[in-house]
Amino acid sequence: MIEFYPQIKQFHIFVALLSGSIFALRGAFALAGAKWPMASPVKWLSYTVDTSLLTAALMLLTILPWAMFGNGWLLVKVMLVVVYVVLGVFAMRRGRTQRMRAMCYVSALLVFGMIYGIARAHHPLGVFLHLLG
Repeated sequence: MIEFYPQIKQFHIFVALLSGSIFALRGAFALAGAKWPMASPVKWLSYTVDTSLLTAALMLLTILPWAMFGNGWLLVKVMLVVVYVVLGVFAMRRGRTQRMRAMCYVSALLVFGMIYGIARAHHPLGVFLHLLG
């Protein structure tokens, strides 16, 4: 399966950016009061993209050598993905007030940016590596 690594990695990057874009769009319109971001077809598109993202991530996990995980960047990334999902749930439906949903939405976007930076840098500090380093 290692021979498919470049294609799987590119697909993973594509669906990660697509997933973040869909969340950003849905969240912005939901906060503005639009009803369509919560409609079933839009939610199913989001679920499909996120399932594809998870599948590609698990495929990459099985392909990569274990030495790749030595510096902790992947563990930090996975923990931040959990934080991102929780914030996203509160931003889209669980937040009790509009203000709380907006704060969770902005926080989720910031966490997504951190995840992206960590993935690009292959370091737990992500973009802060260059700022501190």
